[in-house]
Amino acid sequence: MSIVPYLKDLRISLLLVLIVVLAILDALYGGPNILHLGVEFIGGTQIPVQLGQSVDPATMSNLLTILQERLSTFGLKEITVEGVGNSEVYVTIPSVSQSEIQSTVSIIQSQGVFQGVVNGEEAVNGSSLISGSIGAEEPVVSGANASWAVSFLITQQAAIRFSKVVFGQANKPLYMFLDRPVNAIILLNSSVLQAAGAAANRTSELESLQQATVLANETLPLEIYNPDLSNVQSITSFFSDSQGKYAKVILANNTPSQIVDNLTALNYSLDYVTPQNMSPTFFSSLSGTTETTIINTWPAIGLLSAPILNPSITNGSIGQSYEISGASPAGLSAQGALNYATNQSNQISSILSGGALPVHVIVGTPTTIPPTLGSHFEVISGIALLAAIIAVSMTIAIRYKRLFLIAPIVFTTLAELFIIMSIIGLIGTIDLAAVAGMIAVVGTGVDAQIIITDEVLTSSSEHGLKLKLSNAFYIIWADASLLVIAMLPLLFSTSLVTIIGFAESTILGVLFGAFITRPAYGSIITRHYSAAETKQ
Repeated sequence: MSIVPYLKDLRISLLLVLIVVLAILDALYGGPNILHLGVEFIGGTQIPVQLGQSVDPATMSNLLTILQERLSTFGLKEITVEGVGNSEVYVTIPSVSQSEIQSTVSIIQSQGVFQGVVNGEEAVNGSSLISGSIGAEEPVVSGANASWAVSFLITQQAAIRFSKVVFGQANKPLYMFLDRPVNAIILLNSSVLQAAGAAANRTSELESLQQATVLANETLPLEIYNPDLSNVQSITSFFSDSQGKYAKVILANNTPSQIVDNLTALNYSLDYVTPQNMSPTFFSSLSGTTETTIINTWPAIGLLSAPILNPSITNGSIGQSYEISGASPAGLSAQGALNYATNQSNQISSILSGGALPVHVIVGTPTTIPPTLGSHFEVISGIALLAAIIAVSMTIAIRYKRLFLIAPIVFTTLAELFIIMSIIGLIGTIDLAAVAGMIAVVGTGVDAQIIITDEVLTSSSEHGLKLKLSNAFYIIWADASLLVIAMLPLLFSTSLVTIIGFAESTILGVLFGAFITRPAYGSIITRHYSAAETKQ
């Protein structure tokens, strides 16, 4: 029997072309494992998150939603965010690189409180941002440096307030903070300032640091110790006098143990940061003939950038479009600078998009989940899919007593599964929920196949066959539309994230089944049945 007539059929050839295209995409972009499998199959990383206080169910639901939106925006393939009791959350992601795990931890532990401060007064905050307007710009590479930016819009009411706060503040910095600390003292090594080029203008740099720490009545005291610990006594005396006024100290993780021991004895909470994040960066601003040193970034206190206010926006004019920007640190390779800029913009936009967390969180040590049951799950899933295909095929064959129906059923069903797995594997993650959806698609597909087979085998003429198939596909498409509508709430659910994969695979299976594989099945059995009848 020649296959040429089959290949000439548009519906059959469309299915074959789609299979070939997806196979090529799988090979090019699927990675070493071709498809992205979920935690159930390949293991993953679980990140425990302890809440600063017990919360009620409404607050817990809000927290889970914010974390889900943050991590989804960041682009992780599969995220499971689950509340445990009223004071703990577990975030589970598939096995990823250490850098991605650290980025995920940074996103989780960020409180997400955004503030723009001018001359010690808050000009804009996170509640001013318009949802959906936050976007990471493409990094701009120049040599070994890369700049990043996150743009956003603010509400009209916030724009009016902003114009009032910045009025007359031309050429002054707008300090943009993300999670500016409160009730804290900053402990800084004087060598950090020297390394930043501040030795010749130390007074100017210190003034710049102190200006950046002022917000209404919430100034963050700045204490500087010498590397040789020559002023350790005065430092200790200050912290002793400040007991009860401040609860936390922000310091580098290489701070001398003598100072750390004194702070611990005074019952301060110590917030360690890396020496790199403790180091501020500066730039010079020229106002007329006066050159001023201004702090640019300071990760230790959440200072993302400090753009200078252009006179054109400090004259009372109202604007709604703004951006946070920055550059990669010196010393990175060109690729490293690009990776840093990309990660920085994605991370900040994710945090801003998700919003501020309703409670303080403490991120625990990530632990690896071994895929001990992965191979077992794969085998069981494969058996379940195979059993579903056999059951459907035998049901059709026994009902119509036509063994030739088995081949087209198996072919189109396998093609449908391949399409679903390829698309989900390329853009998302194949987890157990997705496999369950595939099994459901195979099982429910028997309805469409029975309808098509009935019309083909009971038709007495070519004209009648076309009319009957037209009616059959009207029913199939109507059923598909209803099922897609029923699955949409699950697809966009943030509280039922564990079954989103089920909705995805079901919707894909129904759509591709109704418009690709079912028409191909109808064409195959029509031609095959006609050929069989001709031989008889």
